[in-house]
Amino acid sequence: MVIRLPETIDAMRPHVEDLTPREIVAELDKYIVGQAAAKRAVAIAIRNRRRRLRLPEDLRDEVAPKNIIMMGPTGVGKTEISRRLSRLTGSPFLKVEATKFTEVGYVGRDVESMVRDLVELAITMIKKEKAKEVRPNAQRQAEERLLDLLLPLSPQAKGGKEWPELMTDDEDLNEDTDGSRAEQRATREKLRAQLRDGALDNRTVDVEVTETQLPSFQVFTGQGTEQMDVNLGNMMPGLFGGSSARRRMSVPDALDHLEREATQGLLDKQEIPREAIRRVESSGVIFFDEIDKIAGRHGGSGPDISREGVQRDILPIVEGSVVNTRYGMVRTAHILFLAAGAFHMAKPSDLIPELQGRFPIRVELDPLDRDDLIRILTEPENSLVRQYTALLRTEGVEVEFTDDAVTAIAEYAALVNDRTENIGARRLHTVMEHVVEELSFTAPERSGERVTVDAGYVRAALDDLVADEDLSKYIL
Repeated sequence: MVIRLPETIDAMRPHVEDLTPREIVAELDKYIVGQAAAKRAVAIAIRNRRRRLRLPEDLRDEVAPKNIIMMGPTGVGKTEISRRLSRLTGSPFLKVEATKFTEVGYVGRDVESMVRDLVELAITMIKKEKAKEVRPNAQRQAEERLLDLLLPLSPQAKGGKEWPELMTDDEDLNEDTDGSRAEQRATREKLRAQLRDGALDNRTVDVEVTETQLPSFQVFTGQGTEQMDVNLGNMMPGLFGGSSARRRMSVPDALDHLEREATQGLLDKQEIPREAIRRVESSGVIFFDEIDKIAGRHGGSGPDISREGVQRDILPIVEGSVVNTRYGMVRTAHILFLAAGAFHMAKPSDLIPELQGRFPIRVELDPLDRDDLIRILTEPENSLVRQYTALLRTEGVEVEFTDDAVTAIAEYAALVNDRTENIGARRLHTVMEHVVEELSFTAPERSGERVTVDAGYVRAALDDLVADEDLSKYIL
């Protein structure tokens, strides 16, 4: 184990709002093939956030986010666009299935739970960012504490003032104590160098660990358990102080434990929730998947009534309301809402008019053909070909996919999509897994080999499955 204590860190969080719409699309192009209209729409929506912050304060609150509905069959990139956008922005991002609110009814999770979940995600995100900022100090503190356990320094060697009075007028004694102090410090620095070089990794040390066990309970109400989310540790900090115990750990484990403790001590427990709420209100993203499944407003009775009820429950959150969370009140007026659905059996106009008005932008994503599947296999930075090549390289097997092999895989995937349910790019995962199944199974015994996967290799793996239509429905 080698310990590095960086002098400085880059504490700045990358803001996609600083990118132009064209640059945002270019970033999305690294991972998602095609779907230019959807990429342009989300890029403009994100840029508009930056523009809103530059407005005068009296006008800023009047500008509502331009929420988007993405329409298209499964597997064409709707979820991936939203997920990649959230990673690019560093924004709190939550994906929810719109249908879950119809399944649990009105005594289960209420629609406001999505905002609470988003705040929890923001808390976790900010804690990680703050921990990165304080890491150099936490590492130094942890290192000093570990050195104290390995080689305790006397107060004099630490530069303290606890000197016996009889030493004050004795110059010889002072010289001796000065020398002893210098010797202790020199020994400590040698130990520090050994620690950083990993020479002490095999040693063990006793570390004092605080164990806190808080009682937990749930109170069920008509609006679910979210309203009764009580943190007893915050309410009565003195009552549950925890017990201390000494545990023997290896030096690397002890250092990690001490660093985590130091990090927690350096974090501002009050500022993190405030920053989380600010970030959720200004840059949060909630992604409604399968929103077409709750489309329905035909009157009468039956499932349409339930679906319309869910729409009306969601409407205040999208319109802009105030949600009570354990960390404080959260305004949802400027959260960006993205929605997606296949819309095979319904259309956006089947949503209630009020909800339609809150999603002014609609974009249709194109189905994927063979050429799109070829590009998906090779162009993105996380392409399947690169993933499988890297996975098998860990076993010492070098695999090369030829161009005709990639074309054959895409053709088989497109053919199965046409014959059965069209699941878009997700079909590539199934087809690729069958192509490399034998190679993945035998890779540990083939270390050092170089394997070329060509069109013949692909046909040998898939021809029998594709030829039997009944079998391909179950296997591919």
